[in-house]
Amino acid sequence: MADWLIWLLVAVALAVGEIFTLSFVLGPIALAALAAATLAAAGVGLALQLIVFIAGAAGSFALVRPIARRHLRTPPALRTGTAALVGARAIVVDRVDADGGQVRIGGDVWTARAFFDDQVLEKGQRVEVAKIDGATALVYE
Repeated sequence: MADWLIWLLVAVALAVGEIFTLSFVLGPIALAALAAATLAAAGVGLALQLIVFIAGAAGSFALVRPIARRHLRTPPALRTGTAALVGARAIVVDRVDADGGQVRIGGDVWTARAFFDDQVLEKGQRVEVAKIDGATALVYE
């Protein structure tokens, strides 16, 4: 079997492996194997093919992988709507227990329930929003 075909098969196998792992480890090596396949097709000797393969893999890791890792580590999505209220601080406006009450979150007054059934939160107390259930804030101290 010709050298260029072996390199090409290695490049394809690595590229397919990259698709399934999504770790961006095999992709740079596949590019290096493709460069070695090109040299083999041009009739260059095996020693130079190996040198280009090793240098290409190292160069790909050094240049391309940090860029890919930056894109994989994107910040968490911006929370909007009621999801943005989870974790917010609130002030009890009307006594809150398992049966109900009211809290002020930001500038808005919300109906509220105690997150823990046995908890009673008195007027003026600072609480934290644990969850939004419909139009009711579940809060705890």
